[in-house]
Amino acid sequence: MAHGGSLGELRAANLALVIAIIEQAGSLSRADLMRRTGLSRSTVSSLVVQLIEQGVLVERLDRGTPYKGRSGRPPILLELATLTGVVAGIDVGHRHVRVALARPDSTIVLERSVILDVDDSPRESMDRVATLLDELLAESGHQREDVRGSGLGIPGPVDSDGRMTSGILPTWRGLRPADELAERTGLVARVHNDAHLGARGELAYGAARGHRDVIYVKASTGVGAGLIVDGHLVTGTTGIAGELGHVQVDVNGVMCRCGSRGCLETEVSGPKLVALLQPAYDERLTVPRVLELAQAGDAGATRALNDFGRRIGRVLANIANMLNPEQVVVGGGFGSAPALQAGVRDALDRYAQPATAAAITVLGGALGERAEVMGAIAVALDPPDAPRSGRQVSRSPVAG
Repeated sequence: MAHGGSLGELRAANLALVIAIIEQAGSLSRADLMRRTGLSRSTVSSLVVQLIEQGVLVERLDRGTPYKGRSGRPPILLELATLTGVVAGIDVGHRHVRVALARPDSTIVLERSVILDVDDSPRESMDRVATLLDELLAESGHQREDVRGSGLGIPGPVDSDGRMTSGILPTWRGLRPADELAERTGLVARVHNDAHLGARGELAYGAARGHRDVIYVKASTGVGAGLIVDGHLVTGTTGIAGELGHVQVDVNGVMCRCGSRGCLETEVSGPKLVALLQPAYDERLTVPRVLELAQAGDAGATRALNDFGRRIGRVLANIANMLNPEQVVVGGGFGSAPALQAGVRDALDRYAQPATAAAITVLGGALGERAEVMGAIAVALDPPDAPRSGRQVSRSPVAG
């Protein structure tokens, strides 16, 4: 049962709980809902009546089977009505903007991305988001009024009030991305940093689907993490949990862009990887080229990625000892490299408690560069004010 403040808030949470449970199960009877929610018969009946009147639930024409084979008349089953409209998933990266439209069942309608210098152009980036969104809506035959929800990912810390914090993106500091989007489009978005949405994407649609305790690592321009505990994304008191790249690993290290000294990100990042290897190569290196070299068996690229994985894994070992996860999913620009994943695995085996390390599977993300936009779709599809019910709704994306 959900717990809240006012009776109105409690009812809203219980309505969202009923919707989420039926969405996960496909169809359920009123008695099933009582068993799964712990709510009373009268409360379930009242909630169901309201949802049927609102057109959210419908009663199936065919009936179910009695509970545990009991005799008697089969119960009437409830299911979600066919929903219309779309949701918007928006991924604002350091060097790109990606927007996707999806149906309420998470089927992708249209998706598009553009290259853009996001770090130094916050308002221009939000202008581009609005333009892309309008283009996709027009192409798909939808209006802004058809957008049922939206999720927005930003490559920097976003506090619980929706404000950009810290000096990681100085030109964005103090901005409220949701307000910026609403001003341009009228849409109200749920905002998270990119690593949080990467975690949600892999949990709902990717490598972490079906798992409940996961650490997602995004290794790209910087290093971030999304923490999944008991099937839920943990954002922390101020919304910035998972800043893996800003764990101090060298008290006498170089200054980090966040203002601290010796952060993991000063040693492990996409630019650092290229700078480390460039003197040994005649060609101009990029992160994708380093990954190609490693895949072809190049010793230098493989060694560098493995070392980076070990440094990430050393920090992860402490977090793993605290959270005891079942998976570490590595994504981002260079997280897909097997050599990096092997380094993470080696460090976990060496530094985490033996039983903790043995319980962890280390693997690459299944969604690649689309993890964040799929995470944005996942949060856009979350029920409003969804309670912590202990259940994670997963949906399968289908290209369409």
